[in-house]
Amino acid sequence: MADLIVKGGKPLSGKITPSGNKNSILPILCASLLTDEKVVIKNVPDLTDVRLLVDLLSGVGVKINWDKEKCVLEIDNSKFNYSAFKSGFPAGMRGSVLLLAPLLFRMKKLVFKNDIGGCALGIREIDPHLEMLKKLGAKIRNGGKLSLEIESGFKGAAVWQDYTSVTTTENFLMGAVMAKGNSKITNAASEPHVQDLCRFLNKMGAKISGIGTNVLAVCGVKKLSGAEFKVNSDHHEVVTMLALGAMTGGEVEVNEVNIDDYPNIINSFAKLGVELEAGKNTLLVRKKQKLTIQKTFTKNLLQKIEAAPWPYFPADLLPLMIALAVVSEGQIMFWNKVYEGGFFWVLEMIKFGAHIVVCDPHRVIVFGKKPLRPAEVDAPEIIRAAVALTMVALTIKGTSIIRNADTIKRAHPNFVEKMKSLGADIRWVN
Repeated sequence: MADLIVKGGKPLSGKITPSGNKNSILPILCASLLTDEKVVIKNVPDLTDVRLLVDLLSGVGVKINWDKEKCVLEIDNSKFNYSAFKSGFPAGMRGSVLLLAPLLFRMKKLVFKNDIGGCALGIREIDPHLEMLKKLGAKIRNGGKLSLEIESGFKGAAVWQDYTSVTTTENFLMGAVMAKGNSKITNAASEPHVQDLCRFLNKMGAKISGIGTNVLAVCGVKKLSGAEFKVNSDHHEVVTMLALGAMTGGEVEVNEVNIDDYPNIINSFAKLGVELEAGKNTLLVRKKQKLTIQKTFTKNLLQKIEAAPWPYFPADLLPLMIALAVVSEGQIMFWNKVYEGGFFWVLEMIKFGAHIVVCDPHRVIVFGKKPLRPAEVDAPEIIRAAVALTMVALTIKGTSIIRNADTIKRAHPNFVEKMKSLGADIRWVN
């Protein structure tokens, strides 16, 4: 495990090009299995989660050429090894649930060899995926080992999710585009990475309408072709860089931003006294922001940021805004309506001197602008929480240590190098 050594207290300024969105790349890689023609994905960063999936696919005969310098990945599935999964589906691998629909389409039958697990944020359910695949025509058997089977391919179906699940929506789309007939999913997820998957599938010849909304209609097709697709920038990294500029009193400009995705994020920054300037495809935070949390017009109520499935404020961005709130004047409540374990890590933030009250598993109140001190903290297995601890350390004069911060590498390639380009004194140590 690697630690981050941070010498903070310097303003961070500069221009940054964010990496491609990992949460787009993983389902797109899985969706490429729906064709044997050449697929080219651009803006693919070198991340541990991406490497794991690439290694898995390469191990079953998929030919993958990954130019990591140019961030271009070429895929050829024509030599797919159908016998590779006879020993069972690798349910324990992170993100493997996204392979369910594509592999079932190819192989007609899947048998699980282990259980779907969870992470520090909470248990990840497989039941919604199985229910959705069942509606698309899959037969499910659970006689000691769980198995899925489709004898003559997927069949069009209407699905109404009881919860707006991103991965269930993505699995539905990957099955429905190859189904016989029309399909519809209501209460669909609409996050930027879901929209990326929809656009990628349409480039391959799929017929998906309603992209960006919570109702997606799919007209099934007989065949998908190869395609070339550029993944959008990671909005998590965009927010990280902008918040760091504001927190340290510097000026940061982030380019290659899809501005249409950011109105709610811009409003949330404003609640913390940070004004973002939007260009055609850029976001800029000017130096010396006020960092004063806005008071509400309703008396006796705290300012708050609520997180829930898109188009709400994204739950994964809450740790980054908590870091910003810690150095802002005033009080604000954060409400995570998605994960039951989304705030336990703030006990590490408190080691810096932050004043944070944990109300319950879903809500915390931050009392900002308290005196902070360097500290040694333990990063949790939550990517953005590890980033948030690093962000606060970068505002504090002196040396702090973020122990076991490797989880950052799962979503942020060249994280230290990008911080250094803004003027940060930060390094990895093993």
